[in-house]
Amino acid sequence: MAAITAGQSNRDAGIMIVEKSQHLLAKVRVSGGGRCNVTHRASPPGEFSQNYPRGARFLKKILYEFGPEDTIEWFESRGVQLKTEADGRMFPISDSSSSIIECLEREASKLSIKIATRTGVESFSLIEKAGNKMFEVHFSNETIACFDRVLIATGGYPKTQGFAWIANHGIKINDPAPSLFTFNSPGNEIIKLQGVSVPAARVKINTTKLEWTGPLLITHWGFSGPAVLKLSAWGARILQEKDYHYEISIQWNSNYDFSEIKEKLMQLRDMKSRSSIASNPKFEIPSRLWAYLVQCSDIKEGQIWADISNKTIEKLALNLSSQVHGIKGKTTFKEEFVTCGGVDLSEIDHMTMESKKVKGLYFAGEVIDVDGITGGFNFQNAWTTGFLAGRNMAKDF
Repeated sequence: MAAITAGQSNRDAGIMIVEKSQHLLAKVRVSGGGRCNVTHRASPPGEFSQNYPRGARFLKKILYEFGPEDTIEWFESRGVQLKTEADGRMFPISDSSSSIIECLEREASKLSIKIATRTGVESFSLIEKAGNKMFEVHFSNETIACFDRVLIATGGYPKTQGFAWIANHGIKINDPAPSLFTFNSPGNEIIKLQGVSVPAARVKINTTKLEWTGPLLITHWGFSGPAVLKLSAWGARILQEKDYHYEISIQWNSNYDFSEIKEKLMQLRDMKSRSSIASNPKFEIPSRLWAYLVQCSDIKEGQIWADISNKTIEKLALNLSSQVHGIKGKTTFKEEFVTCGGVDLSEIDHMTMESKKVKGLYFAGEVIDVDGITGGFNFQNAWTTGFLAGRNMAKDF
């Protein structure tokens, strides 16, 4: 996005994209299960930016320059039609990330942007050349080249050491931490229900104020789904401090609280007294999950409503409204690794994406300390910051 924008802004600028791996846009290809969650349904910048646990204020200012509506127009004007799903996520109509990749590569080709794959950057430094300050860049293939301006758009690094080549220039780096991950619960009986999901669970991190409501999926290692992934983003720093050992409480259907559930269970005991409890799910709970919750409440298989005490009803109500599970560890969500941390936002001119300390050095994407929840928000950060960086890099040549 940055290279294309720079090329369109200044046709005389010689632009080069350097990629360490064999293929460009590998993360785009795997995103959204191979469909590419391009962005999220457009909303005012103040509202849209609330989906970023870190960097919301920074991004709010620049979404006015290039926001989700601009992303939609950008791709659609280049032949990639997008669609909006019920939850606000936006994908190409083709349901293939190849549509996005081919569009970007096609635009880069039109502008004669040079692309070097299998070429890593070892280091860069400012030098004087013909009376001008330039960046001398050392590549992994032992070649050296000079550039007037440099954009770093590497994405995040899992460890602080990964940012050393940037920090060496006096630029403040905030330590990284995983930001989108699932919750592991080894040895938990509930993992036998892998594949079972509920549409509107409320998940709370005990002893904190962190909670999120949304779809929840039981997996063979613990818990996943949007409710968990979004909660992991908001709790990234706190959960890292806990070394990913903590307890969660699950309200399996957020539409019913403890008192409402208890009252309904009392009514069932009176009105359905001869009905089997385990074989008649309530509160829109899937049958396998309902049977598990009934068992956790010390209700025997085949037991009927007439046979349970007030104490048992209360226990079942608690399991439905705030069942506690121990979490030990995390699992990165597929290949879509996202980190918080990176280049401190105070280091960057938000309207140009240029370093305040090193003129001519720019940043875009996840390498800066901005990260969003799942749903297309991290890509929007990439498009927005890439556009601004590209537009400003091409000025004054």
